[in-house]
Amino acid sequence: MNDLVLVLAVLAALVMAGLWAWRRYHPSSFWYGVGYPSRMLLVYLTWAHVASGCGLSRKRRRWRLTLDAVPVAGPAARSVTVATYKRRMRRVDVERAPRLGWLRPTRLGWRVRVRLHDGQVPADYERAAEGIAHAWRVHSVRVVDVRPGKVTLWATMRDPLTEVTATPETGELLQVRPGKLENGADWVIDLRTVPHWLNAGATQSGKSNLANAILKGLAPQPVALVGFDLKGGVEFTPYAPRLSALATTRAECVGLLGDLVGEVEARMATCRAHGARNVWTLPDHLRPVPIVVLVDEVAELFLMADKSEKEEVAKTGTALLRVAQLGRAFAVHLIVCGQRIGSDLGPGVTALRSQLSGRVCHRVNDPETATMTLGDLDPAALDAARAISAETPGVCVVAGQDGTWHRARSVYVPEHEAEQAARDFAHLAPAWADLIGGPPTIRPAAA
Repeated sequence: MNDLVLVLAVLAALVMAGLWAWRRYHPSSFWYGVGYPSRMLLVYLTWAHVASGCGLSRKRRRWRLTLDAVPVAGPAARSVTVATYKRRMRRVDVERAPRLGWLRPTRLGWRVRVRLHDGQVPADYERAAEGIAHAWRVHSVRVVDVRPGKVTLWATMRDPLTEVTATPETGELLQVRPGKLENGADWVIDLRTVPHWLNAGATQSGKSNLANAILKGLAPQPVALVGFDLKGGVEFTPYAPRLSALATTRAECVGLLGDLVGEVEARMATCRAHGARNVWTLPDHLRPVPIVVLVDEVAELFLMADKSEKEEVAKTGTALLRVAQLGRAFAVHLIVCGQRIGSDLGPGVTALRSQLSGRVCHRVNDPETATMTLGDLDPAALDAARAISAETPGVCVVAGQDGTWHRARSVYVPEHEAEQAARDFAHLAPAWADLIGGPPTIRPAAA
């Protein structure tokens, strides 16, 4: 008997060591081979209790066999009553959990479709998501897909944004891969799909790092980069070799925006003359170079110290809004960055925000900036943005034009890497005078 116990103990130790080594050196196959089946069993066995505890179950009337007590007088003493029981079929209230579909494994967890009870809405599952995550012992649970009568829950075992590694270049025109999404997929900014982006975030939140990643990803592409830097040029001047033009004061911004509006109108005339709806349907020899405009500290464009600046601010806001409204079809794209974006800056900011379909919200210092960035999309995205901590720079909430949102994190791009990319691909920067087809109203960035 002792020998048998010893053998079993050695076998158990070998199995545990093998499982540990399997999980340590090949976690992907371990998850699909061991982790996922065990989790699937846990979810299906406990779902009735989890749904009841989270308030997702509903009572239904069902036929059940029940026990009824029938009083019977005792033979020895008439005062003693003995209760006997008999089975009886009757309709009773039975608590029923929503029906679960098949658990589909992912690299970081699983997805499962749930059939809604009558009267339930997806918001019920969004409110219960935190409780479900604790019951399933996972990092988070989110509602990621809504169909009539059904929702899809997506559970992640761990936070994939703890460490992010990605290459900003994608090899596709006007596409940048600045980081990773919370589902483990690449975060890809496609300016041809979502032409204009708003990037909000406080100091040290990762906003400037995202701009570095975007610039590094666009540098090797045949596009023209234009910078608006009202910090005196300290942010974008190091990237001047790759920029076709750079404005560092409000007066320069007015002139540069005038050039951009004129270029948009010229491209509009070209498309009209050739019967094209946008520049992408023009012949290759007539298709102009795409222009990506990077704006840093957009609030500085709308702030006024006194009434003498009112006319200049109005011109700047109107020209920037025209570029945002008309630029999509003519390959002129905006990436607007700012620490503070509020309605107190004037109606120009609100009108501009409505044209920026892509939204990126890092950690912010005031709730109004988060509301201005994400408030018109999904309230859950706003809550997620407000929950970003200062210890996680680069983490943000990303929302595209389709209304969906994700937590994401940009890959760390040191400034020297972005500056080196600007120098390496400086030969791809078209001259501003050649680009707009006339004498520039502002000194080119490379001058």
